[in-house]
Amino acid sequence: MSHAIPESDLAEALLRQAPRRDTYTGWQKWRTSRRSFLPAPKLSLAEWRALSPHERSLYDLHRTATHVHLPLQETPMSLKVSRLVNRRLRNNALKTRPSTRAGVMVTGWGYQGKTETVCEVAAAFEDAWLALHDHLNPNTVDGVRDLHAPVAYVQTPVTAKPKGACQAILNFFGAENRRLTLPQLIRQVADSLDDHGTQALILDDITRLRMHRADDQDTLDLIRALMSMNVTLVLVGVDILGSGLLRQGHWDASTRQWVMPPSSHTRVNGLEATQTERRFDLVELDRFRYTTPGQITAFHDHLAGLEDSLRLLKAEPGMLTSGTMPEYLMRRTDGVVGLLERLVEDGCQEAMDSGKETLDEDLLDEIILSLDDPDRDAQAGEIPSIPGSSPPPRQHKATRNTVLDDRGPAAG
Repeated sequence: MSHAIPESDLAEALLRQAPRRDTYTGWQKWRTSRRSFLPAPKLSLAEWRALSPHERSLYDLHRTATHVHLPLQETPMSLKVSRLVNRRLRNNALKTRPSTRAGVMVTGWGYQGKTETVCEVAAAFEDAWLALHDHLNPNTVDGVRDLHAPVAYVQTPVTAKPKGACQAILNFFGAENRRLTLPQLIRQVADSLDDHGTQALILDDITRLRMHRADDQDTLDLIRALMSMNVTLVLVGVDILGSGLLRQGHWDASTRQWVMPPSSHTRVNGLEATQTERRFDLVELDRFRYTTPGQITAFHDHLAGLEDSLRLLKAEPGMLTSGTMPEYLMRRTDGVVGLLERLVEDGCQEAMDSGKETLDEDLLDEIILSLDDPDRDAQAGEIPSIPGSSPPPRQHKATRNTVLDDRGPAAG
């Protein structure tokens, strides 16, 4: 149809399954296709009416897909995280001497974009690293055919234990991991990372490793053993400071880093060469705030970018940024990026279904946010609290305080 991508291309884009990033094949598929989605073109109401019924149906399907594939926007909070992670990955990958490689811990509450920010930085790093080495492992051994995996992304299983976390890492590479003890699993992890030329290991949802369990010492040993491998370790989790993962670590005020002692496993698994103390930069990906002029401007800029990505037929300029809409959206979402996107996404679908084709406070009042997600661990703080169990009441003009009014002499 006119003004749109070919029907066959649209069908392919809509039917394509989202790849799982926690396997080598899935990560590669996501990395190479992460920017391939083409949003629906912008059409006016008159142009939409000029389409045939079949073309309208296809176009509406395409813009629905556009609303659920909103682009990742850079925010002042994510920029701080991106710069630090990128600096660590780039600098550590260029080190050739057996020196300590500082890691990064990215903390924050659920639905704030930690995972997407870290994965985007890691994917861009891998793009550059593969191009630099012509897609070959520069440290490969002659005669072997190990996969070259500069980045390994692992999602810590819900209710994970240290052995389960090691098995998840090995599953990324498709490595055998059955009937192995924890020390053997750690050794196997070290071998796999080295064999595949892995420069960065991302452990997402790391705070699912509960510290109140009986095997919490094994948890600490696992974290510290991973630090001793020649990769940049990127830990992503909710409230890392309060989770207990930094227990037995200490804050080095001179370097402004967290320092962790080596694991006991470094003395029994052939990792003695790097059993130095490991250092971590801890950075928080916070939500939007709405107090200072700079914070207000940043939120407005984000809303403007969000608005530009929407495909509603009656949307006027300033739909999300004018009037009281920014304050309303802040109240509904508490500045959490994931909640904001969910509210706008559901609101767009309601606007299309109702024929209203624009977003306003009346329409959004009808949207009830629900974050039930079997893949997220609510007990680990991965699902944020939603401001208000129902949409907030509309603001009414406050009545004047008459306590100090002079009403004249009292009646005698």
